[in-house]
Amino acid sequence: MTEQQPERWTEATVYPDMWADPDKDPRNVHGTGPEPEGERATLEQFLSDYRLTLRMKCEGLDAEQLARRSVPPSTMSLLGMIRHLAEVERDWRNWLVDADATPEPKLYGPKDADFLDATADQVMVDTAFADLAREQAATDAALAAFDDLSARVGKDRIAIRELMVHRIDEYARHAGHADLLRECVDGRVGQ
Repeated sequence: MTEQQPERWTEATVYPDMWADPDKDPRNVHGTGPEPEGERATLEQFLSDYRLTLRMKCEGLDAEQLARRSVPPSTMSLLGMIRHLAEVERDWRNWLVDADATPEPKLYGPKDADFLDATADQVMVDTAFADLAREQAATDAALAAFDDLSARVGKDRIAIRELMVHRIDEYARHAGHADLLRECVDGRVGQ
């Protein structure tokens, strides 16, 4: 017996396959002011848009819906993804430190605990979103301290630019996952 899937739906009226009409999409700032100027500003704008996309995909859902897993055997859920991205933000800061420095500990425990332990609990949801905001701000501040995007840091001598692009890549991939997860929860289509 197959589980009944929710009917697809959208709030968009102009383009019914979109999340929101372009004139109401908070990510659609192009044409409303100056475009980002320079490489850092462009990278930061893309990251900001993907972060906002992830938050939009979680809006209006309760703890059970946020913790709902996609399809077995996957452990992926929107809540797990929020926890995962908080963990990843912290990990990127660890890339900035030299080999002799003590890395910041994991937030949620051993590998994959961010997904595996995500449960339908409102306190966990609130904590996860607070963790993500805090970790994003800390990593943003740590990277902003480097004026030169070519600067090589940490024990692996990774370029700041590469770390910034890795962040964009991580959020972009998970924004795509979030499209599918949200559609499975309540039928709301992605954009």
